[in-house]
Amino acid sequence: MTKINQLIEKIDGGNNPLFQELYGTDKSTLTAQAARYASLMSEFEKTYGSDDVDLFSSPGRTEIGGNHTDHNYGRVLAGAVNLDMAAVAAKNGSNTIRIKSVGYPEFQVDLSDLSIDESQFYTSSSLVKGICARMKEVGYEIGGFDACIDGRVPKGSGLSSSASFEVLVGAIVNNLFNDGKMGGVENAIIGQWAENNYFGKPCGLMDQTACSVGGLITIDFEDPSKPIVKEVDFDFVSTGFSLVITDVGGGHDDPASQAEYASLPTEMKAVAAELGAEVLREVTLEQIVDKIPEIRKKTGDRAILRAYHFQGDNQRVVDQVAALENNDFEAFLKMVVESGYSSYMYNQNIFDVVHKDDQVVSLGLAMSEMVLKGSGAWRVHGGGFGGTIQAFVPQNKLDEYVKTLEHIYGKGKCHTLFIRAKGAVKLEL
Repeated sequence: MTKINQLIEKIDGGNNPLFQELYGTDKSTLTAQAARYASLMSEFEKTYGSDDVDLFSSPGRTEIGGNHTDHNYGRVLAGAVNLDMAAVAAKNGSNTIRIKSVGYPEFQVDLSDLSIDESQFYTSSSLVKGICARMKEVGYEIGGFDACIDGRVPKGSGLSSSASFEVLVGAIVNNLFNDGKMGGVENAIIGQWAENNYFGKPCGLMDQTACSVGGLITIDFEDPSKPIVKEVDFDFVSTGFSLVITDVGGGHDDPASQAEYASLPTEMKAVAAELGAEVLREVTLEQIVDKIPEIRKKTGDRAILRAYHFQGDNQRVVDQVAALENNDFEAFLKMVVESGYSSYMYNQNIFDVVHKDDQVVSLGLAMSEMVLKGSGAWRVHGGGFGGTIQAFVPQNKLDEYVKTLEHIYGKGKCHTLFIRAKGAVKLEL
């Protein structure tokens, strides 16, 4: 750990090379980030009375290829982005974790009781407890610490603020108590386990892995206990395109809408089950087509369409990676659009049939096509049914694109991002 005044000196108003790697080279952005960390350290000292701390950062993530493929053990292409969660943390010598996030009251986790408490599902404290329980179970040390966190990964943005938080907590425990020996993929697996078992939400592993590992990566979940993570060597900055994520809003929390979302993996797995498999990764498109007359009687037609989407997008990830590695960005953009059309027509996660008049994603995609057709790419981003859309926008159309989308969804709803190389890390300044 390091004294706060020494850390502020090392940050050097954002001129530190690590800050440029995390946040880009724009001077005003770097100055703002330096002020952000200084404010967070001041808050930590005021709240917890210590000026000997470590700094941490965990990025959000963007799904670039493979929409709704991970939960059926498929492939994805994802990247860590420059919107992140920053943390100031230090051991407190107790058996209690105390976390205060900007804009939220402090919560505490008692490490003497690591049992699952269903009454605490969907809370941050349950995630922290689950991460510590799993780390202890697999042989890592845990202990009490204090942390102040500033989250800049917008909630509900499709950039995975929950996964970013999970692997941030894992990185803090890993570095404070285990000398940083836990790898990024294992941190992701533990975060997912906590979300499934202590938070009460079934989820795949893509979000946590992308946030934890960093950079542009492709992940193969054929064996979900040992996902194969491969870094993709491609410089997006050199293309002259910006990655724009637009918060289109929408989405509903009522039971009918939640059932719509849950139907995606359920229906895909139902098709697999009719072929004697657990997930779609275990079957081929040819097998599905051969048995369509029998399968549709059991699952309905939508499930088959979703299975068709899975097979197409799962292969498309391989082709997208090949295109990027061959510096064929035009072919890559073409496949981004193809993936988006597949999600719309076959996976059908653009709007839910319960609220058919509320089509915020559909409208955003239409406006994106209007501006970018022939010169960019656009698709639904993440789970769908609201949330966000993704676009690759050439610089000469960036202002027009942002103006068009924010005219509809509101100022500040477009986030212009880049892929950052580092995942959830302790800042070694």
